Amino acid sequence: MSGLAAPVRPMRADDLPRVLAIAAALPYAPRWPEAAYRAAIASSAGTEPLRRIALVMEDPETALVAGFAVASLLPPEAELETVAVAPESQRRGLAHQLLTALAAQLHSAGAAELLLEVRASNAPAIHLYRRLGFAETGRRPGYYADPVEDALLMAWRLG
Repeated sequence: MSGLAAPVRPMRADDLPRVLAIAAALPYAPRWPEAAYRAAIASSAGTEPLRRIALVMEDPETALVAGFAVASLLPPEAELETVAVAPESQRRGLAHQLLTALAAQLHSAGAAELLLEVRASNAPAIHLYRRLGFAETGRRPGYYADPVEDALLMAWRLG
């Protein structure tokens, strides 16, 4: 893990080429079209009520966008829609920092719990989520396609 804290900030339209490249490089990342990210940015940009929070994290060593996260907000709950860290920036604690920053913003916006679903085979993500404090709350058999796989449902009490 790098000793430097990575800057986390709201996602902007000029981040999208890098965000899309990171998502394309990861087997577990959803393949959202650019328009979906633009909608997330618009929804998190000062609209009332706040419906989503979209953040990026810059790699402290390169100043490039190294990861991103998008969560929907419907207090008292929030749902993690996507989180990804570039392959070359993984295993340095950046996802932990990014999710911690996201959780703080969600809590400030009125969320008491962050929910997510994750592929049952995605052991690195499940390990990270458990370290953060997520607990497994259920399973959706055959939820994912290509390949067909169960989704684990997890929840993290914020604050």
